[in-house]
Parts: sequence; structure tokens; C-alpha cells
Amino acid sequence: METLRQAIMLFTRDLRLHDNPALGAALARAGSVLPLFVLDDRLLSGARAAPNRSGFLLESLHDLRSSLRQRGGDLLVRRGDPVAEVVKLARQAGAEGVFCADDVSGHAARRRRRLTEACRAARLELTVCPGITVVAPGRLRPSGGGDHYRVFAPYLRAWEDAPWREVLGAPDKVRLPPGIAPGALPRPGMAGARGVSPARALPGGESAGRARAANWLASQAHRYAETRDDLGTPSTSLLSPYLHFGCVSPLALARSAGPGPFRRQLAWRDFFHQLAAAFPAITSEDYRPGRESWRDDREALDAWRHGQTGVPIVDAGLRQLLREGWMHNRARMITASFLCRQLRIDWRPGAEHFMDWLTDGDVANNYGNWQWTAGTGTDTRPKRVLNPLRQARRFDPRGDYVRRYVTELANLDGPLVHEPWRLPGGERHRLGYPAPILDAYPGTQAPG
Repeated sequence: METLRQAIMLFTRDLRLHDNPALGAALARAGSVLPLFVLDDRLLSGARAAPNRSGFLLESLHDLRSSLRQRGGDLLVRRGDPVAEVVKLARQAGAEGVFCADDVSGHAARRRRRLTEACRAARLELTVCPGITVVAPGRLRPSGGGDHYRVFAPYLRAWEDAPWREVLGAPDKVRLPPGIAPGALPRPGMAGARGVSPARALPGGESAGRARAANWLASQAHRYAETRDDLGTPSTSLLSPYLHFGCVSPLALARSAGPGPFRRQLAWRDFFHQLAAAFPAITSEDYRPGRESWRDDREALDAWRHGQTGVPIVDAGLRQLLREGWMHNRARMITASFLCRQLRIDWRPGAEHFMDWLTDGDVANNYGNWQWTAGTGTDTRPKRVLNPLRQARRFDPRGDYVRRYVTELANLDGPLVHEPWRLPGGERHRLGYPAPILDAYPGTQAPG
């Protein structure tokens, strides 16, 4: 294959140097490489921006720039339309090729199509590489026909049996041609970027992500099967934001974790990515239409969004989301089920609320999981209902999770923390906590 004098490495959702196939391919082909990230105002500070993701993204970019500078390079930062900025830089620097990672969201697919057309017109060679998932979306196909798997169990078997590529090391050097201005990189909350939630505890970047992954695998991963659903004692990896932004390689993580329930979660992530690739309308249309009918209740939806439903385990999860930009996976399932199954409200506004606040908000995972919970997606038991009271008793038996986030109930002990409606009226009123907005299922009837 012909060597390129100069090439652009367009970073998107692969903000790392370790195990980055697109970067590795660019360095192998080109005499010098221009690492580029384009700040798209529509995603950073426009109507579609999410404060927590914007902050995490900018922190990750600062870390990436630092890592590149340590290797003799730099991160070129431009602002505007990614496709236009790529072509502009290629003309300025005399680049002959462009390398980037593939992705599955509708936004990413449109960007890839436009980039393909623009590179063809500018006579630039475009190379699109895997790297967002362990197994590339579209690579696994059911033996019985079809372009993707619709059920997780057979996908998991194919995923485990598939040959995986080898993990790539980080480059020792990144040779950047002289005379190219690196460009300004704003700090979170500055220069037009929407502010980050002050309580978001997870710092962005490959350095932080790799350190967290190494520590968790060494000290906590062996207990994941026992503790992953324990709401009271946080024991999950908290790696999802790093996976979303590609600060940690999902392939390297899957290989290091080995077979087991944690790697199964990475398979679920790949499953939803291949689903989103095959069904781009996953954010707005039912994957399996005609299963559900919804009711319009703006007041109930607003109470749900603010953690004021009067059902403590539900409110705890939603308040954790607003406070931290993250929510425990078990709580995500409980709160989503409550909205769709108990309140009978459409999954779409719920999924959008999650995307507004989640630091790890990922199109494939978020909308795939919401449709699974709502019964419109890939769940083989589409009428599944998670009773919040039973879930609370099982996964927060001491009430620690509820007391942490629902401060009105912080002084309650025993089962009352999950069932405050059982208190006498005067005591319940003094708590300042609302009665349940729904009394149609056992265990949540507000006393008369």
C-alpha cells in the first residue's frame, strides 16, 4: 500500500492513544500525522448539548493533547463543521489521507457519508477503522439470515466465538509537521462550552480511565457478580463514561476482564451498537412497533424527572442523575420501568431526559436499553414489569441508597424508608416528602 506523506487523524469518539486502530493505521501509512478534533457547536453548546458530557469531553481532550505533546506531537483543535474543517486542514497542510473511527449513531453516520463525499471531491484517501466496540457492528450476522441479531443470547454466543483483533500499544512518537497552529481548547464551562455539573466526580481522559480500569480490575472485579446490583454500596466499575468517549478501549477491557458477567456487559454494549447500526431510527421509532399504547400525563412526567414521584427508590435514582450526572444501572432499570410500566408514559421523553444529564449518555446503549424496558425493543419478555418496592427490598435492603439521595427520608429506619406512606399523616407531612403519584399497584397506595 502506497505511503502517504501526510495524513489527518480525525478523533471523534476514540479519545485515546492506546489501542486506537485508526491512529495506528495513520501512523503506519503516513510520514507525519496531524491529530485533529473538531469542536462541533451543535454538540458542545447548542440545543443538543449535555452539560456533563461537554465537560467530560473537554477534560478528555486536554488529556489527549497532553499525551500527544509528550510524544512530540499535539492535538489540533478546530471549531465548526467537522467535514469542512478536515478538508480545510488537508488543503493547508497538504495531507493526502484521512483516518477516523467508525460509529453507529445517526449523527455519526451522516458525518461519515458527508466525509466520504468531501474526501472523494478533494481527492483525499479516507480510511474508516473499527475501535468503538469489541466486535465491529455488522460483522456478526445470524446464520438464519438477516443483517443483525435481534435477541441477545444468540448474539452473545457469536460474540464470544468471534476472533478478536489484537490490542495495539500506544505510539512512542507522533510526528507533527511544523507550521500548523494547534488551536485553542476551552476549559469546561468556558469559551462557549456549557458548564459541567459541579458534582460530577469522574474526571475525563484516557489517563484517568486507564487508572480506574486497572484499579477496578485488580481490586473489585472479582466481586462484580455478587455486588453489581447492590444499590447501597457502589461497586460497579464507573467506566461507562470512559467507554462512551473512547478513553478506554473496550477490546482491551474485555480481554483484561476475561469471561464472566462484566464481559457480558461489554457484549450487551456491542449488541446495542449493532442494533443501532441496523436501525438508525432507534432514538425515535419503536424497534418492534404496535406493542404498546401510552398516555399523556405531563404532571406525572415532570414529577418523575425531578425525583418527586413519592416512590423512594425511583426518586433516589432520578436525584442521583441530577446530582452526579450518572445513575446506577439497576436504578436506571427501575426508574425506566416505573415511567413506562407503572405510569404508562412513552419511553421517548424518559430516554431524552437521561441523555440530557448522563455523562455516559450513549445513543446505542441509552435508547436500546429504554426500548428494551418499554417492551418496544429486543426483550423476549416484552411485558416484563419491575415492581419498585420489591426491587428496593432486594437491592437496597437497608435503605442506604434512598437515604443518600432522598434527604427528606434520611432519618427513617427499617422498611419505612421504602414505604413512607405508611407513616401517620402528621409525621408524613412533617417529612415534606410527597405521597406516591400512583396508587394502582400493591404496596404504593397512599394512606387515606
